[in-house]
Amino acid sequence: MGMKAYFFILILASFLACNQSSQVSQQAPVSEESATKQAKKKWYTRGPASYDGIGKYYQGREISQVMGHLGAPWLERPEREAEEKGSVMIKALELKSTDVVADIGAGSGYFAFQMAPIVSEGKVIAQDIQPEMLQIMREKQETNGIENVEYVLGGEKNSKLAENSVDWVLIVDVYHEFSFPKEMMESIVKAMKPTGKLALVEYRGEDPSVPIKPRHKMTEAQAVKEMKVVGLKLIENKDMLPRQHLMIFGK
Repeated sequence: MGMKAYFFILILASFLACNQSSQVSQQAPVSEESATKQAKKKWYTRGPASYDGIGKYYQGREISQVMGHLGAPWLERPEREAEEKGSVMIKALELKSTDVVADIGAGSGYFAFQMAPIVSEGKVIAQDIQPEMLQIMREKQETNGIENVEYVLGGEKNSKLAENSVDWVLIVDVYHEFSFPKEMMESIVKAMKPTGKLALVEYRGEDPSVPIKPRHKMTEAQAVKEMKVVGLKLIENKDMLPRQHLMIFGK
């Protein structure tokens, strides 16, 4: 190879390298919106949908289908107390009369109206994402005359609760249905006072004899794993209910 050809190749290679570097430097920076979307992808994945799931996975768990407001009569079934011992669960929380309790996914108000007389100097915030459920509770309130129950229409990603406002959060057989569990729980944790506690009640996923669809049950290990993501730790799992975990979490 002649010297002229050799120098020509060096000049061409240098030009191409500089041009490539210039193109990279001129690329637009990643937008905040794009960064947020990328961050969400690491929390949620898509996969096969089971008959009672939605094909969306979080921390290795498939999120379940949501029970709509047409299922409200099932929440009020006469045999529910015998099957679940809800009164025992509420007593185990040892609520104070001045407590503010947020019942997340309150549904028909089955638990909200049982807790309201206990927190006579405080209140129960009955939260749900279905307006129809809130209407059912308002009609029930007109009948029972209980006044210290307030209603909040939440969203899929936001509980819509005020920050640092609640002493207790109760989530009964609902968490597994959250479409965006990380975002929803982050908003719930913000609403909890520094000493606030979360009572998470879920059908025991470890027990195949519990007659509930698989995606509507959770193991203690899975619950602990998911609560850790939002800064909550398990204080106690009260083993007293026939079919469910009663897991108490704190900040």
